[in-house]
Amino acid sequence: MLVIDDSATIVALLARMLRQNDYHVLEAADAEQGLEIARTQSPELIFLDIVLPGMDGFAALRQLRRDPYTRDIPVIMISGNEQATEQFYVHRIGADDFMKKPFSRAEVFARIERLLDANRVPKRLPQGGAQGSDAGEDEAAAAS
Repeated sequence: MLVIDDSATIVALLARMLRQNDYHVLEAADAEQGLEIARTQSPELIFLDIVLPGMDGFAALRQLRRDPYTRDIPVIMISGNEQATEQFYVHRIGADDFMKKPFSRAEVFARIERLLDANRVPKRLPQGGAQGSDAGEDEAAAAS
């Protein structure tokens, strides 16, 4: 798992939750570092903050989706500001889910379970394929 967030508190919280469930956690404090880690380490899933120093989460997500090495990695966008327009935009550019800060442990793992199968393999199918979960409609809309 890769956590990209400029808040050390959020990174520490998510990393602790994930490690307690035997996930290997990679951390990045900005989008540029996160993109490099995503490309070289191929995480199973990425938690990506929207508001970051330098490149924001939207621009980072666009780059992740354009790169053949990272385009199929599930991405959960996270933000302390959940507005309908933001959520719509997140789905339109290819995020798999959105999580508002603060979040609970139960919410984090429910979202992971929706995006990864029992073997921790992404349920996201390459480039716009239909998926078996209720996110399939959002996925198809994002791919079109």
